[in-house]
Amino acid sequence: MTRSALTTRPLGPDDAEAYRRAGWEAFGVPSDPVAAAARPAYAPGMRAWGTFDGDRLVARIVDREYDSWFGGARVPTSGIAGVTVVAEDRGRGLLDGLFEALLRNARERGVAISTLFPTAPRIYRRFGYEVVGQFDTVELATADLAAVRETGDLHARRALTAEEVLASYTGITLAVDGQDRVHGYASWRRGPGYGEHTALRVADLVATREDARSTLLRTLGSFASVAPVTRLDTSGDDPVRYLLPSAGWHAVESEPYMLRLLDPGAAFGLRTWPAGLVLDTVFELADEHLHDLDGSWRLSVRDGSATCERTDAPAGPRFTGRGLALSYAGAQGSANLRMAGLLSGDDTHDGLWDAALGGRQVHVRDYF
Repeated sequence: MTRSALTTRPLGPDDAEAYRRAGWEAFGVPSDPVAAAARPAYAPGMRAWGTFDGDRLVARIVDREYDSWFGGARVPTSGIAGVTVVAEDRGRGLLDGLFEALLRNARERGVAISTLFPTAPRIYRRFGYEVVGQFDTVELATADLAAVRETGDLHARRALTAEEVLASYTGITLAVDGQDRVHGYASWRRGPGYGEHTALRVADLVATREDARSTLLRTLGSFASVAPVTRLDTSGDDPVRYLLPSAGWHAVESEPYMLRLLDPGAAFGLRTWPAGLVLDTVFELADEHLHDLDGSWRLSVRDGSATCERTDAPAGPRFTGRGLALSYAGAQGSANLRMAGLLSGDDTHDGLWDAALGGRQVHVRDYF
């Protein structure tokens, strides 16, 4: 096969059919290709990029605009999805140009971090991503939900607005107080039938108070006689587990979640920090892919906020991009990063690094 010069560019409406076909090949042709083809290829907040060999699309990638929450603050996020290389063109290093173009564009619009759900984590480590958490589906007995202890005076009612969102679920149940103020919600789908294997699928279970969570769980538990199994999308050590009367909590699906920093100054500066913690340290970054980030950075934390800026001062600790991602997310402490070869150099401030960035569990609440 004669190969032309490779070009990487944003994808537009004229590329939609080739974009869809590449995705169907990689991720499985949908059960109804005609209906799938009728849906728009590109959604709002989504940027698709492709690499072409001549006029043939040989690889594609998607950038989805998200916000993540770190330290109680929004951090603009580029969610990487739909990474595809046509079968006959794999092994040509086609992802290099795609990631270069996408990440450069994301940084230009002010994105601080990037995340993705990998099918093969090793592929993405060379681009500076590392696994910081997972998105799980757990299976538990619906009867256990009915047995959750009542802890307040909230009650449940059905959500009545947002018709397009409601249409995608059997129901969205709210936990409200006597003034009808919402303190939590559960979005759920009722599976077909009512036999012993029938499942209630809960996509979202969100609560701002313990009694809201228990109210929602008991409402879902009322399906125990017709849907004995509940499948809950969750992440990490969900506090829901501590409310259940039994140990039945079985992970049936688990999707690893990877993260990398695109702009350390923004990523550290946007989040909030523990009150009373003071940290002034210089660290060196040796990124796996974005080498313009390499060099020394000064992180200063005081009064619950931080600045992270370039500096010419000599660095103490030395992070790889993957190591900095794990530390930033609070997924691993400094000792483990050193054992993995992702952090080296002076360890004087390791305890303060861990105090500043640890203590908050990584929870992944959406899949893209």
